[in-house]
Amino acid sequence: MSLTTCNVHFSQQSNKIVYLSSPLAKQLKLSGKKSVHLKLGNEVITAEIKQLKRPGNHLYLSTAVRQSIRVPKSGNISVLNNGDNEVQLGPLVGILSESTGRSESNPFGGRTGFIKQIIRTGEHKAYLFGFTPSDINWQQETINGYFLTPQGSWYRKIVPLPDVVYNRLPSRKTETSASINSLRERFVRRKIPFFNWSFFNKADVYKLLDNDPEALEHLPESVSGPASDKIKEMLEKHQFLYFKPTAGSLGAGIYRLTYHPKRGYFARYRKGSENVLLRFANFQSLIRMLHARHGSNLSRYVVQQGIRLIEIDSCPIDFRFHMHKNGKNEWVPAGIGAKKAGRGSVTTHVKNGGSLMTPEQALDKTFGDEAGAVLDKAKKVAVKLSEAIERNYPHRLGELGLDIGIDKDGEVWMFEANAKPGRSIFKHPALRSEGRASLSYILEHCLYLSRFQSQSQSQSQSQSQGGNG
Repeated sequence: MSLTTCNVHFSQQSNKIVYLSSPLAKQLKLSGKKSVHLKLGNEVITAEIKQLKRPGNHLYLSTAVRQSIRVPKSGNISVLNNGDNEVQLGPLVGILSESTGRSESNPFGGRTGFIKQIIRTGEHKAYLFGFTPSDINWQQETINGYFLTPQGSWYRKIVPLPDVVYNRLPSRKTETSASINSLRERFVRRKIPFFNWSFFNKADVYKLLDNDPEALEHLPESVSGPASDKIKEMLEKHQFLYFKPTAGSLGAGIYRLTYHPKRGYFARYRKGSENVLLRFANFQSLIRMLHARHGSNLSRYVVQQGIRLIEIDSCPIDFRFHMHKNGKNEWVPAGIGAKKAGRGSVTTHVKNGGSLMTPEQALDKTFGDEAGAVLDKAKKVAVKLSEAIERNYPHRLGELGLDIGIDKDGEVWMFEANAKPGRSIFKHPALRSEGRASLSYILEHCLYLSRFQSQSQSQSQSQSQGGNG
């Protein structure tokens, strides 16, 4: 297997001939060969090859060749010799989203800018395009994809099914539909890596890690669909708890429940744009309030041990670790944001009055000279937790958002894991370079999954991908 880059030119010839410059033919071990199997995505054709005496790596594709395998554009791209006289262009990478709120200049609504950024990151390294479920033609095994011009406007091009799919469907509701389940299975049946399978429910993550000793030491005690007596027992044991919906996001519907033996029970939550604090003389009054707000069925909630987090100005701090699989199939923290809760707020979400800072700013204020060591420890734990989630999850993962807390003793806790993390931490001016690194990791992992990577990378492939499908 040999990998190189070349400049693809479109020639006007109609015959099925591929012209290669001599240096490229040599690199791809095609010198003296009469024909080649040329592949893009899931399409392969056999074409005659001719060598050109020209310096540099150049590949000329006739009209017949490029139409047969649907090469989307000319310019620099990777080319891989797979052995058996097969040469593959690409990789062809599809980014799956949906078209809610679409317009001509915003084909993916609010996700359009992000998809543009990924495509630009991979220019000259891969053929990247965006698509929606309705753009797939399963009978012909093609996708009518959205590609970017150098000027940044969109154009459509029909291409073969890709080498890799990066799933950024933004809606939980869409993802649980029968049609999307079928779509995922169809890609898997064709052995097309599909990563970031679906959103997690909070309860799912705790169940996944229930028998993983490496992860359990960093997880607060959590119970899904707790009975009233279980909530009471945990309140008396831990003094305070978080009570959150299993499918919630952005802090919606979360309660902080507190028990003071002499002062009674307290519930803190967000109502509209206000933070509410209620006091109850006894536990039954607290439960009645929860039932009144959510019905008697609280099975869609998780109750979680509260942790005494580090604080600045009496406001708790937690951290978002944005984790990625890199080109060697290893987990790395691409960016870390520290979130300080607003006064009286249950969560650290910025829209609830929280504020964003760098982890160094937060830890220097709380741990002083020890800040560097605490952050290093948290990074190692985040990698360990990502590996544990992947080990216990039946599908392929490439990206995770971990909500991490650090207590006053420097111990590291994970509260939540998100399979499709938002990117708001990268809006902080000091975290913009981490935002760019995050995009590079997405590309790197696509290259890894499609086997378009240098020999040094392929030799250090981790074995952990084995059971994922």
